[in-house]
Amino acid sequence: MTKEIERAGIPIVQVTNLTKIAEGIGSNRILRGNSVLHVFGDPSLPEGNEVAYRKNTVRKALKMLKKVPEEGKSIIEEI
Repeated sequence: MTKEIERAGIPIVQVTNLTKIAEGIGSNRILRGNSVLHVFGDPSLPEGNEVAYRKNTVRKALKMLKKVPEEGKSIIEEI
């Protein structure tokens, strides 16, 4: 699905813990999430810290939208 959205001219960041699979299907921008069950969060953190963690993840994904990957390569970043 990410490849089709990109083909339509809309940049997209795939946030996932399964980065090898995302890279294998050709996602251009990949942000490694926390875990398979909690990609955008970390339930082990206190509530205030967990909210900050989620906001930081979204901010990082938004910043990645500005990056242009090299032809045939993926940009992979960690939270």
